[in-house]
Amino acid sequence: MLPQVDAAQTKLPVEKHYNQQKQPTPTTMRIPPETRISTQYLLFDMDGTLVDSTAAVEHVWGAWAAGHGIALESFRHSMHGRRAIDIMRSIIPPHLDPEAELRIVDDRELIETDGIVPIRGAAELLAGLPRDRWALVTSAQLPLAKARMAAAGLPLPEIIVSSDDIPDGKPNPACYRLALERLGCTPENAIVFEDAPAGLAAGHAAGCRTIALATVQPENRLDGEEWLPDFSFLTVEDIEASGSIRLRVL
Repeated sequence: MLPQVDAAQTKLPVEKHYNQQKQPTPTTMRIPPETRISTQYLLFDMDGTLVDSTAAVEHVWGAWAAGHGIALESFRHSMHGRRAIDIMRSIIPPHLDPEAELRIVDDRELIETDGIVPIRGAAELLAGLPRDRWALVTSAQLPLAKARMAAAGLPLPEIIVSSDDIPDGKPNPACYRLALERLGCTPENAIVFEDAPAGLAAGHAAGCRTIALATVQPENRLDGEEWLPDFSFLTVEDIEASGSIRLRVL
């Protein structure tokens, strides 16, 4: 275990040390290499953040849409970070029942796992974290979240917040607030990792420092966000006796 360092007594360049509050970022800012980040808990979105499920999602939704004369291209851009029921309600023809149609999509998504892979570096990062120091906060339903994490070969934490737990999806911050409550954590002691605009907005609105991954959105679309390309640029440097997590940007 590395020796504990009192950041308040250590004079290092400001750009290399970040506190738990989101720093003012008037423009998109990639977090520099060798930056150290300390926190108590990590909150992860799933699709696009820990798991790349794009191929499976577009295959299932594309097939359903084609069967109803809807072009996938007409709503593909608006799918990321949203609950399936919200997506369905926004595209379904008025003569169809959105909940009934969603059950058809849900059933297909549970078995269509081909092409689901972990985001680069996600497996290594999670392997270095105790299960009680991170949470999965996803717009997917719980069975689907478990199926996709398993397909990607990723572990599950003790705390999972899914779309089953909340009445309103991202960008509403209720999902992250519920995760904080279940962890017994305050916003200033947690960091959110997200990839989509709705999720990033939810993390910020929950009061957490929120870091974007440029896995779905290109970096020039991450206006005002601090970001990393993926988790291969982040490593767990230490888990302190107090439970604090120390991360290092590579």
